[in-house]
Amino acid sequence: MDTIYLDNNATTRVAEEVFEEMKPYFTEYYGNPSSMHTFGGQVGGKLTEARERCASLIGCDPSEITFTSGGTESDNWAIRGILAATPNRRKLITSRVEHPAVLTMCRSMAPHGYNVVEIDVDEKGRLDLDQLEKEVDEDTALVTIMWANNETGTIFPVEKIAEIAHNSGAVFHTDAVQAVGKIPVNMAESNIDLLSVSGHKLHGPKGVGLLYVRKGVMLRPFIKGGHQESGRRAGTENTAGLIGLGKACQLAEENIDRENREVKRLRDKLESGLLEKCSDAFVNGDSSKRLPNTTSISFEYIEGEAILLMLDKYQICASSGSACTSGSLEPSHVLRAMGVPFTAAHGSIRFSLSIYNKEEEIDKVIEVMPPVIKRLRELSPFGRQQK
Repeated sequence: MDTIYLDNNATTRVAEEVFEEMKPYFTEYYGNPSSMHTFGGQVGGKLTEARERCASLIGCDPSEITFTSGGTESDNWAIRGILAATPNRRKLITSRVEHPAVLTMCRSMAPHGYNVVEIDVDEKGRLDLDQLEKEVDEDTALVTIMWANNETGTIFPVEKIAEIAHNSGAVFHTDAVQAVGKIPVNMAESNIDLLSVSGHKLHGPKGVGLLYVRKGVMLRPFIKGGHQESGRRAGTENTAGLIGLGKACQLAEENIDRENREVKRLRDKLESGLLEKCSDAFVNGDSSKRLPNTTSISFEYIEGEAILLMLDKYQICASSGSACTSGSLEPSHVLRAMGVPFTAAHGSIRFSLSIYNKEEEIDKVIEVMPPVIKRLRELSPFGRQQK
């Protein structure tokens, strides 16, 4: 069997349709979209189409979309841009379970005189809304809280969070990198001010993304220079990549029902199969409000890295948390914030599926995983203590 890829929250394969749409813009239509000649203008027209496709996926006006280099830039720009636009407000609120692109950026503002508050979550990874309401005040410039957690898949009540932020005149940004393309998103019916998207999480290329900025929201530019992106984000556009992003958004919109039906069915089959055959295992996160493709399972008394190494021998790809923190030997900050016991946090594995996964792949993982867990527990001093 070929590689079984179950790490789609880290990155996704580029869809064939996306790749085919991108190819001509590397070698055939390579003009600068800002040029006045027809050769460049046709590329500019294709960028307009890409923007319209992105806008259709998230239900907004194309003018509210600014192209970026990806989720990290979008998150950083949203945070710094709002703080710069509201210098008289010195409070910044986020959550303890954010992606490093948000959490690290927020924490970096503390030495500059900002009061950075991190809201707690409960054992299911659900945000403490009571704490949030108490913390948001007239000094709060921005509340930035993710739409869906990249490790557990837990979905946050972003509309309620936005309402709480607005009650005190604060702006609300959400990192929707994991949510867009997996669950319906409609900004026309939302009160969210800013929203981040990354192309490589929805079968587009790496190095492209967007920041949705609601009309009327004041946001200082993050990258200054030329007039590109209506003066909001300077630099010659990554035309081929952004055209690929537009096509990926079009495909994601077409496949949203498949994500929530077939991908969810395979995820549930994998989850129930592993829990049935592996003792001392449990799911992390909110089982009722969760992304359809994600399951985080803790296998107690063993190391997640050892599980991944043994799975790799079978060409099975999963992860022990966020790809951006996988080099750390510390347990996931998300699971620590949820109060997952130390003996389980170290043995947590995230499986994240896509529309390209097949039934036989899930069957193979369910077959392979139980003996892997059994063998590692036999080798573990913690596992031996449980006999």
